[in-house]
Amino acid sequence: MGKADFLSPKAISNRIKAKGLQKLRWYCQMCQKQCRDENGFKCHCMSESHQRQLLLASENPIKFMDYFSQEFKNDFLELLRRRFGTKRVHNNIIYNEYISDREHIHMNATQWETLTDFTKWLGREGFCKVDETPKGWYIQYIDRDPETIRRQEEQARKKKHELDDEERSAKFIEEQVRRGRDGKEADETPVYTELQRENEEEKVAFNLGACSSVAGPSKSSSFLGATALKASSSSSVKRKDTSDSRGEKKKKSALEEIIEMEEKKKRKQESVRTDYWLQPNIVVKVITKKLGEKYHKKKAVVVEVRDKYAGVVKMIDSGDKLKLDQNHLETVIPAPGKLVLILNGPYRDTEAVLEGIDEKNFCATLTLDSGQQKGKRVDIAYEDFSKLS
Repeated sequence: MGKADFLSPKAISNRIKAKGLQKLRWYCQMCQKQCRDENGFKCHCMSESHQRQLLLASENPIKFMDYFSQEFKNDFLELLRRRFGTKRVHNNIIYNEYISDREHIHMNATQWETLTDFTKWLGREGFCKVDETPKGWYIQYIDRDPETIRRQEEQARKKKHELDDEERSAKFIEEQVRRGRDGKEADETPVYTELQRENEEEKVAFNLGACSSVAGPSKSSSFLGATALKASSSSSVKRKDTSDSRGEKKKKSALEEIIEMEEKKKRKQESVRTDYWLQPNIVVKVITKKLGEKYHKKKAVVVEVRDKYAGVVKMIDSGDKLKLDQNHLETVIPAPGKLVLILNGPYRDTEAVLEGIDEKNFCATLTLDSGQQKGKRVDIAYEDFSKLS
């Protein structure tokens, strides 16, 4: 029987039936052919083309399954990235949108039996963040595009610089307030004394009249001169008292001198410190969870430092190379007797030998192994030194 014409009712009905999704049990993934009923699927399985595809698949079945699994994973993640971005969404919503495409890869041709298995696998491999709720599994895409990571690092660096500027301005204001308080304390405080008369026999005279005798002015002038002398003498006494009090203030006890020396020492160390610490050839630990469980809490060696705050690290276990910010890494403390490198403070870039660890003070005792102060013992905080590779 010949094929029906293109515009015949039968051809039109066939095209209408072929539209949209059909039953999955009548779909052949190897031939990528959808049959409409059981009879059509049975005829297709007996066809020569299907038999050839089966022979090809029987030679290397794992290769075909890996290919279909990879295609399914790529299409699923691409839909998740374009449709929802980094939002948290139910896995069934994404799957329903994915299978709405008539040419999609069916899950029964992949290595995963159910959607839950596929969701768990995405979480283990670090492609998505997955969590189980009473309503089902939710997934969230992890964007590892280099441009996106670079943009996030720049934003984090800008935010860090803004915080540093705020801290500097706060310290400057505190310093100004402290100086103002010290200046007020150093000001001369007025000293009040009793009125004393040098000569008890001398009389105090007040000229209240409009006119006076000749002797009056001479007396008053002598009285004014005496008071002026008294004022000058009292001011000199006051100056001596204030100078003596200042001298007493300047004298400090031994404890105060020791405290002042310690403060100066701390200020000196703070001035030497920097907000970046990465150095080549040191061992570090990856602390970010954004890269998945494969790299979380794993050790790596810094191969190259870029822009002071970022570096290229090589994983010790797998040998993979990653570019990470210093905020995603932490230092590694080796066993006593091992070589370390000091990363911050006055002994920066100095090699040393780890002698012991002080857990209460979160620091370690190091013996400098290079530089002019070789052999000197110093206490360094955990975050200021790391193991050498």
